[in-house]
Amino acid sequence: MTIPTSIALATLAALSTTLPACAPTSPGSGGPTDPRVDAIFADLRGDRPGAAVGVLFEGEIVHRAGYGLANLDHGVPITPATVFDIASISKQFGAMAALLLEAESGLDLDADVREYVPELPDFGATITPRHLIHHTSGLRDWPHTMALAGVEFTDVISFEKILRMLHNQQAINFPPGSEYAYSNTGYNLLARVIEVRSGMTFREYTHSRIFAPLGMTRTHFSDDYTEVVRGRAESYAPAPPTPADTTTMSDSAPPAFRRQPDQLTALASSSLHTSIDDFILWMRNYETAEVGGEALVETMRRRGILTGGDTISYAHGLSVGTYRGLPTFGHGGSWVGFRTNFTRFPEQNLSIAVFCNVSDCDPAGRARQVAEVYLGELMEPVPEPNETAEQRPAAELDVPESRPGRPRPTTAQLQEYTGTYRSPELDSSYKLALDADGRLVATHWRNAPTILTPAGPDTFTGDQWFFPRVRFVRGDAGRITAFTVTGGRVRDLIFERLP
Repeated sequence: MTIPTSIALATLAALSTTLPACAPTSPGSGGPTDPRVDAIFADLRGDRPGAAVGVLFEGEIVHRAGYGLANLDHGVPITPATVFDIASISKQFGAMAALLLEAESGLDLDADVREYVPELPDFGATITPRHLIHHTSGLRDWPHTMALAGVEFTDVISFEKILRMLHNQQAINFPPGSEYAYSNTGYNLLARVIEVRSGMTFREYTHSRIFAPLGMTRTHFSDDYTEVVRGRAESYAPAPPTPADTTTMSDSAPPAFRRQPDQLTALASSSLHTSIDDFILWMRNYETAEVGGEALVETMRRRGILTGGDTISYAHGLSVGTYRGLPTFGHGGSWVGFRTNFTRFPEQNLSIAVFCNVSDCDPAGRARQVAEVYLGELMEPVPEPNETAEQRPAAELDVPESRPGRPRPTTAQLQEYTGTYRSPELDSSYKLALDADGRLVATHWRNAPTILTPAGPDTFTGDQWFFPRVRFVRGDAGRITAFTVTGGRVRDLIFERLP
């Protein structure tokens, strides 16, 4: 079933302003719905967290539905008007804001960002807003650095706190423009640049230039985690049952979930709060270019180019690629229990958005299944399974393999690495000591202990994701003076050994 575009838009406009925040719904409430898509989300129905889904195909809304609950405490169902934190899908709005400000002659994307934010440290190389957009700035990614400093993702992490950590950075990962390394920090700095050049807060600028013109009345960048937002979903993660649960469980008992508090205000990189109803209006903008115009909307898909001449897959807050032979662009998102995905097939004019409020939802996989419903006959055969870096746990990334048969260091050799190490950049310390089993362990008063396993001369791998690779540094006399931590988004972050 399809409905005319004019009627669909009128329906969405009315719903976004009049639908009660806690109105009951069944899958597809407000419609239209496609039973083939309903089947993909059937496991999310009922008394559990779930998802909201929107699909545009050939200019028409073909599916618009909510599944499961937005709030388990109060039994509030998810509807297409439910507001989600869509996490890193937010980046395309940060990039769009930068392009709009450039078009207003308010921003030079190739200027030194320190012209706009002079308090940024001088790293000895020029970082531009364009580098920030394409993740080629070399700036360390704050989720990793904050985790090393003992900050948990459910803590209060404000925009200002992120900037303070950025201003305390002492080095960057690589010369700007020479490589790609995903950096949320870069987009947060981009938001600050836009604030300085526009004379408005980032929330005000994006509202006036993007959300208001498109009629996205339930959308805003969160700059206050205590703000009351009607109809907003909580986020959850599966949890093993507690002893109390076990005494009352039956074979038919629903799975246990635990709330994942969302206290993040990471402007431009994340923290966009919106609904499927509103996001459908944004997806339609890729067809109509109502905001920005055709040339600017086309620029959004233009990929970055490294100084060496290579073109990367990342464009302006969008990853450009293919799925089963068909060109795509879009982005995923992950924060606390929220998991989100936006995928567009531009040549077939198909756009899909999946917003989940539970961490095991796999929105990207479900979005691909939705695409197959409409475009399966046009797609190449399903590729053979091939594990990629993106599919492996974070703790497994960028870790050198231990060579079979390598002699294990003796207790005396491991003892050489023990001591207290401090990062001036993070203002945080770790104590390294041997445990009862003779293993080298890094402890921090806020983080779980990290077991360090030898992987080579003076090189170890950690069993916590924020300690992927540790390399010890020796001074002129051969004495250990420091260690560095390296991962995909943070390189050679130094911890100095204290006397």
